[in-house]
Amino acid sequence: MPTIKMLSRRDNWKFYILYIHFVKNGDVPMPHSFTHILIHYIFSTKDRQPFLTDDIRPRIFDYMGGIARKNDIQPQIIGGVEDHVHMLVLLPKTLSIAKAIQLIKGGTSRWIHDQFPNLGHFAWQIGYGAFSVSLSNRENVMDYIKRQKEHHRKKTFKEEFIEFLEIHNIEYDVRYIWD
Repeated sequence: MPTIKMLSRRDNWKFYILYIHFVKNGDVPMPHSFTHILIHYIFSTKDRQPFLTDDIRPRIFDYMGGIARKNDIQPQIIGGVEDHVHMLVLLPKTLSIAKAIQLIKGGTSRWIHDQFPNLGHFAWQIGYGAFSVSLSNRENVMDYIKRQKEHHRKKTFKEEFIEFLEIHNIEYDVRYIWD
């Protein structure tokens, strides 16, 4: 068990140095940070245009996975339909939620313009949804992403996204969700 001692400085400074002295069994502070940051991203094409057709969607999702891995992001599953994407990823401790999606969306957008010149007007929506997922709920989220085509026979992207905001108690103004 560590002992904690307060040591005052010998000069007139008005602060103290907290000194933790580990005495038992050579205890040392934990030298590493351990995280498990599982995020479910949801984002759409600009104006929900159906750019992600069946013939190119697998290539786009594969490329997204490559960008993720290049940045130490571990993609668990990537799926979606013609107008939006769902990604479940495990983020490294050094990358913020915003930076991760910026890298993925930005890199994919450039690649789409290079690979598919007929999609010259392609763009992602500016924003995104990012929802934390517990390890115990990982499989449920993966199943949900796998069933996107079936799911969207009954519900639009807008309905789905608003439902996610409400389930997660996120306040929103519908005037500012869509770009």
